[in-house]
Amino acid sequence: MTTSYPPLDLLYRTYNSLFLSLPFQHIEQTGTLLALFAQQCDNGFKAGKSPVDIVQDFWDEYYENAPLDKRNDLLFYFIQYVERQVVLFDSVEDALFEQTHDMNGPGSLRYFTDKMTASEPLRQRLLNELSDYSVRLVLTAHPTQFYPGKVLGIINDLGMAIQANQLDQIQLLLMQLGKTTFFNRSRPRPIDEAIGLGWFMEHIFFHAIPDVVYRLLTELGQEVTVFNNARLMTLGFWPGGDRDGNPNVIS
Repeated sequence: MTTSYPPLDLLYRTYNSLFLSLPFQHIEQTGTLLALFAQQCDNGFKAGKSPVDIVQDFWDEYYENAPLDKRNDLLFYFIQYVERQVVLFDSVEDALFEQTHDMNGPGSLRYFTDKMTASEPLRQRLLNELSDYSVRLVLTAHPTQFYPGKVLGIINDLGMAIQANQLDQIQLLLMQLGKTTFFNRSRPRPIDEAIGLGWFMEHIFFHAIPDVVYRLLTELGQEVTVFNNARLMTLGFWPGGDRDGNPNVIS
């Protein structure tokens, strides 16, 4: 059975409204003021104002009597809120990818193999090339650019819940997301980067690579069990090798 989904933006806005119903301190005020702050930033940017002036205008108009510590707290709440909105939007986009993209259009594997199999000499030439061809996907990392493992797990579960239209589960996962920190409390070591990338290897690449290779070969008419190039698609691993990425790499 095919599930019918509303447009991406509408679905995101629907789920995003759940944030305001979550039982977190200050969340309703944060969500309301964030919308006003975003509008203030947009208007100020168009008027050529500096970031300092834009923020000050916001304080003057909406938060005039608040002390400095309360203003700093509100900016921190804004960051927390936006971080989770980004995760939600990414999860909605991933869950609806097949509905919002032409899976057989230009750039897809099917589009490529259809082109290659349109001519028998071209198909044979490609198979000959693939017999000793190798592409290596190198997984690198930066200590400021990956989510902690707990956040990755929630993102993964959130995407599946959105695909299944499980509203109660989505609300529960958003609640977990609100209670889970997005940053590492200590500077990650190269081994921490490796563990983070290991999540992607286990949940994405170890499934995607065999699937891509199998589909490529079968659509080209190649018997997979007798294909001898085991290195057609391989993974490289770079945590600890990128010296300008993690200052904890000392040797």
